[in-house]
Amino acid sequence: MPAENESNAPAAQQQNAAAESPAEPKSKNQEKNEAKRKAKMEKFLAKQAAKVAAAAGSDTGANKGKKEKEAKPAAKPKAKPAFVNTVPKGEKKDMSQPMADSYDPVAVESAWYDWWEKQGFFDPNTEANGDISPKGKFVMATPPPNVTGKLHIGHALFISIQDSIVRWNRMRGLTTLFVPGADHAGISTQAVVEKQLWKQEKKTRHDLGREAFVDKVWEWKNEYGHTIMSQIRRLGASYDWSRERFTLDDMLSRATRETFVRLFDDGIVYRSSRLVNWCHYLNTALSNLEVESMELPGRTLMSVPGYPADEKFEFGVLVQFAYEVEDSDERIVVATTRIETMLGDTAIAIHPEDKRYTHLHGKFVRHPFVERRIPIITDAEAVDMSFGTGAVKITPAHDHNDYSVGKRHGLPFINLLNEDGTYNDNAGPYKGMLRFRVRKQIVEDLKAKGLYVDTTENPMSVPICEKSGDIIEPLMKPQWWVKCKGLAEPAMQAVRDGRLEITPVTSEKEWFRWLENIQDWCVSRQLWWGHRIPAYFVRIPGQDNDSCDGKYWVVGHSEAEARKRAEEKFPGVEFTLEQDPDVLDTWFSSGLWPFAVMGWPENTEDLKKYYPTSLLETGWDILFFWVARMVMLGMYLTGEVPFKKVFCHAMVRDAQGRKMSKSLGNVIDPIDVIEGISLEELHAKLESGNLDPREVKKAKVGQTKDFPDGIPECGSDALRFTLCAYTSAGRDVNLNILRVDGYRKFCNKLWNATRFALMKLGDDFVPRAEAKLDGQESLAERWILHKLNIAARDVNAALADMNFMAATTAAYSFWLYDLCDVYIEYIKPITAPEADANARRSAQETLFTCLDQGMKLLHPFMPFVTEELWQRLPRRASETSPSISLTPFPEPRDDYESSQAERDFDLVMSIVKAGRALASDYNVLSKSTFYIGNASEASYSLTSSQTDGICTLIKGCMDVVALKPGEAAPAGCAVNSISDEVTIHLLVRGRVDIDQEVKKIEKKLAKTTNLKEGLAAKTQAPDYEEHVPEEVREANSSKISNYEAEIEVLRQAIETFLTLKGADE
Repeated sequence: MPAENESNAPAAQQQNAAAESPAEPKSKNQEKNEAKRKAKMEKFLAKQAAKVAAAAGSDTGANKGKKEKEAKPAAKPKAKPAFVNTVPKGEKKDMSQPMADSYDPVAVESAWYDWWEKQGFFDPNTEANGDISPKGKFVMATPPPNVTGKLHIGHALFISIQDSIVRWNRMRGLTTLFVPGADHAGISTQAVVEKQLWKQEKKTRHDLGREAFVDKVWEWKNEYGHTIMSQIRRLGASYDWSRERFTLDDMLSRATRETFVRLFDDGIVYRSSRLVNWCHYLNTALSNLEVESMELPGRTLMSVPGYPADEKFEFGVLVQFAYEVEDSDERIVVATTRIETMLGDTAIAIHPEDKRYTHLHGKFVRHPFVERRIPIITDAEAVDMSFGTGAVKITPAHDHNDYSVGKRHGLPFINLLNEDGTYNDNAGPYKGMLRFRVRKQIVEDLKAKGLYVDTTENPMSVPICEKSGDIIEPLMKPQWWVKCKGLAEPAMQAVRDGRLEITPVTSEKEWFRWLENIQDWCVSRQLWWGHRIPAYFVRIPGQDNDSCDGKYWVVGHSEAEARKRAEEKFPGVEFTLEQDPDVLDTWFSSGLWPFAVMGWPENTEDLKKYYPTSLLETGWDILFFWVARMVMLGMYLTGEVPFKKVFCHAMVRDAQGRKMSKSLGNVIDPIDVIEGISLEELHAKLESGNLDPREVKKAKVGQTKDFPDGIPECGSDALRFTLCAYTSAGRDVNLNILRVDGYRKFCNKLWNATRFALMKLGDDFVPRAEAKLDGQESLAERWILHKLNIAARDVNAALADMNFMAATTAAYSFWLYDLCDVYIEYIKPITAPEADANARRSAQETLFTCLDQGMKLLHPFMPFVTEELWQRLPRRASETSPSISLTPFPEPRDDYESSQAERDFDLVMSIVKAGRALASDYNVLSKSTFYIGNASEASYSLTSSQTDGICTLIKGCMDVVALKPGEAAPAGCAVNSISDEVTIHLLVRGRVDIDQEVKKIEKKLAKTTNLKEGLAAKTQAPDYEEHVPEEVREANSSKISNYEAEIEVLRQAIETFLTLKGADE
């Protein structure tokens, strides 16, 4: 076998033999690759010659050039020049300029938004006569961000999700309206402005006065409101800016007054002096939803806002002390977690059946610090005989449970607290002391009187203000309340009967749990920033009118209207009107958002056309703060559910799963992710903020740990795509900035793929007017169009289900794994200049279709880069949209569906993967030749037509030959079995260690034999035919057949190697 001997001869002998013998005919692939190699070599030699000539012409001596070269310092990489946007505001970019070599998010994302906005692309796309599109409408009023400061990454999440769903619906042809706006956020905004005022001027709001302070807050709102809207534009949100709203603008203020007046007239809003959750630090009442619970395992020393940081107070303990029974030597022991409230005790409760205290029924105890007789009362509901001493102190004015006891027994309600957290006259000797200093002092004083008994650890829950961190105090105050039971039932019924859908299901369960146990809502807030309550107290001279009594109050849109109502209520009586100084809870006005933004209570065209809205997308954490109240108020005031669906997105946490917190330094400005920022600049932003110096120090440590190299420039598209890719039905998003940077690289992949594809299309390429097939499409084309169909189907289905993770995965996978990694590579030989013209044109048409449709699939998530790239594509005659944002969204097409093409091409890709594996296993990574073995004419017909593409996809491949059925591969090949029909052989003779390869194949043969025998044994089990389903039996039979075919191939490979070895020896 002389050919085999030659292959193992020394290199010089092989060269001589090649020179002496006639050349063997080469395949098309070999000829093509040989031509490429020659062209590259000629180009290289030309460059080298040019260098030599240049050196000879410039140097007078050989040493001169050498010295200059040695003295020249190493070149430093050039810094990327800062991009300058020269496009006039609102004008379209000039797409006639050449594409940049690489993706630059700053350049790509410039100018487009101003053009979109100026062109009115985000206005509702109604019919010519103003009617809603026959395809329907999609309306969403965005959850208005608070004007407390800049947006953070949590806002970027909901903007990305919402805008993606809006853009998708707009491209589907629905009349789409996306309403922007902001919320005045009463407590939070007033708090940050007060903090800034003190930091900068060492003044309080009281130093300025109400009117001047409110002006100060408006200045803040105008500054940060502008910043917020600028951030939103940078994120690409496609709002209809002509309908921008603010919760304190005239339209929404009118709606807020109308709501309060109407609810007052209907008896739903009422005045009452009841216990409220009081925050001394902010000096205002809070709703239950604004109070968080801090769980303590036992004794804990805590600092409290409003006190020096180093002053700690004891929580998580139960203090026992004794009251002396009047006219007796007897004492009765009680216990409390809030010892300072004993100054407001007005009863001792015992169980009526507790025999230990039967003799004390009707008796009194004496208060040790104030002149007060305290009755001993019996109450089976309030007292558990088996707990503690069986005696309970009752403080009706400072405890929610004791409040009910006080009402049942007609006890005095003694308020101890001033609004600033100091004790008042009712506290006797403790008047003027701060509440928690009273806590410390009163224990010492009880000890001095011999009344202190003990202090024990007591796991407990401490109510905390979510805004300030202050310890909440139950406090008696006259306030305005909303009766909620009657409003809650219709809101629950709307979910039960399907008029309102809440997702995920966990949120729906919480909806019912909260509404079924809803309590009346305190809507008074002791603030200056907000909607001042349109209620007026009627003060009648000579009468001691009680401001807690609702009958002395009137309401009105204005003082004049209120005066008219007062005159009708108190005819002929002289009076003065005093407007309630409080403002309404922010959530009261926010609860009107979906219909107030449309002009309610006026019956405007917008209200008639666009209300109810389609979707509310929000965080699950404000399901009750906001969503439930919108539904309750919307149904009561308009008679309709304000939106058809509620989607509750996840909460954004940092990469370690921690809640975003300024003091941790992990709160991220989305602009910092878009533009990139250094660690030093992150630190500087902390310094300029409102944080306490101690918190700044802590936050810097957190930033240094989380962002040691700062945050890389990622761009808006990458940030949006990341946030959507994180979003599924889960509750938490642990955001890793590196993942955003990864999707920035994906944008670069899109850029490079499109740039390469445009070169393949050529400058003169004009696509067919319609994206119809002509029946001449190759297998690869039919496969990629089928994959496009799958992607379109999956993205549409996922967006319909609000599964953004699945939607982004489908679009990403099509682009990266199908279009870029396979199709664009596969068609390189077909689109080469020397390729068949018809085949080349067909491949180009399909490539264009995939680029065009693929960009549209990505557009809802990545609006900027897809607009930039799409504008560079040629246009079909049927494509008249000026922007990708207005083009039809891809839908599955029957003519693109081809399961057979998918199966056939899957086999081709299996051949490619097997070939790559062989090349890697045998380390034959260049100039490799493969042979495809075929057991049937059908597989031969398929594989022989795809050899060029297979060769292209296997790196280092020189040639691929399809063997006819029965035709053997050359001796000296390694083999990989793909199925019982197809094998792939790699020519390794002369390039590998035969003994090692035989060992590898024997090991693989043993493994395959074991698998086959194990499965065969299962099929021989008794009752196999009766107990195993037919489809499983068929699958097993097919596996055994494949194993047998692979075993045969492996045995032949061993024989081939052994034969080769024997011949060589």
